[in-house]
Amino acid sequence: MHSFAPEILLITILSIVVISDAIANKLKIPSVFILLIGSYLVYTYFKAAVPIDLSKHFSTIILFSIPLIFMGDALHLRFSDIKRHSWAIFYLAVVAVAFSILAGTMLYYFHIFSYLSLGAYVALFAINMATDAVSVQSVLSQFKTISHETKVLIEGESLGNDATAVIAFFFIGLPWMIQGNIDPISVSFVSLKVFFVSFLAGMIIGYFFYMIMKLYSNKRGEFFSFIIEAYLAYLIGEELHVSGILTLIVAIVATKAWIDFDLEENQAKKTKSFLRRIRLGNIASTSKERLEYIYEMAKEFGYIASVVIFFALAEMVDFEKIWEYRYEVLAMFLATTIIRALAMAKFAFIGNTTNKIKKINLEEWFILTFSGMKGALSIILVHLIPDNFEYKEMFEAVTIGVVVLSIFVYGIILWSYFSFFKKEQKSSLF
Repeated sequence: MHSFAPEILLITILSIVVISDAIANKLKIPSVFILLIGSYLVYTYFKAAVPIDLSKHFSTIILFSIPLIFMGDALHLRFSDIKRHSWAIFYLAVVAVAFSILAGTMLYYFHIFSYLSLGAYVALFAINMATDAVSVQSVLSQFKTISHETKVLIEGESLGNDATAVIAFFFIGLPWMIQGNIDPISVSFVSLKVFFVSFLAGMIIGYFFYMIMKLYSNKRGEFFSFIIEAYLAYLIGEELHVSGILTLIVAIVATKAWIDFDLEENQAKKTKSFLRRIRLGNIASTSKERLEYIYEMAKEFGYIASVVIFFALAEMVDFEKIWEYRYEVLAMFLATTIIRALAMAKFAFIGNTTNKIKKINLEEWFILTFSGMKGALSIILVHLIPDNFEYKEMFEAVTIGVVVLSIFVYGIILWSYFSFFKKEQKSSLF
């Protein structure tokens, strides 16, 4: 007799998506709230709808979902926006994350988690500083009053933040936590090597797929090319023992940037520059209409992939364990919230003292602070900690608790603000 378990699971997941969107649109609330609650209720009380043991296949689910999640986020960014806000995105995605992890690590000397080593602090804060673009977009997409520039900063920060957190976790926190000590010089060299090799590999892959897309002109083929590129870039990055996520992000952003160049040049007077010749600029890679189709499809595929991760999260939720570590969960949630608020305040201060970074007012600082929702990547990273690590159970309980709290608490704060307390006048933070 045939097993229809995959079909049943797919029907369940898509049904939850459809129902969540319908309820969210009717009640005017973020769909991610309904999605998380629905996933947990179905997984816990309707076992027949989940005929596959997700815990046994969690690693496979992760490897399948990662490229789709980050592809959609990367495609959403325009090169012109990245160029205009490059310093701001660099600060938010690299400097602010490094500052946040360092600030979190300093809590070691206050004995917040007295039984953890210094390396374990680095790993724990790297896991819980990774933001989730899908959750943020689910909340912010309902509010049209948020400026385009603020959305660009949030999207750019979410992508770069994730890459930085992954490097900090895999190449600093995890080795330090497992081995007990690390060589700072060696770690610095390895981190720089990971960054530059991932960046170079991503640029090469991005250029290759950009040229491939000039061979055909149909929206389905172009969209599937981006999917192939995302999976291939992630695979190559991991095989090179660098950051597959950073390689993937750079590859997609690079391909998209060269496509933007083509579209901009088609609107302006064409030139015969060297860069245009090596890009075969006279051959169109796609059109604005087809690119809009690609945006929409990538967004939907990324959303479904995130739903799969959130659905798997329901299997990991153990309220007894979370309650057992309730003080650690609250301490981590408060610590990450305060650290992020301070990092965004520092960003606002710098923006108001230099012309290289966008000036931030009080409302934008507020939005940036509470757009730091955790999600799929945090769950993925904590799952990848070796099973023989003494405190893995605590790491999982804390991370899941922080993910759920950040989505609901931050989400409700933002939703309440824009729904009930939005003010017309904007005031400066400094």
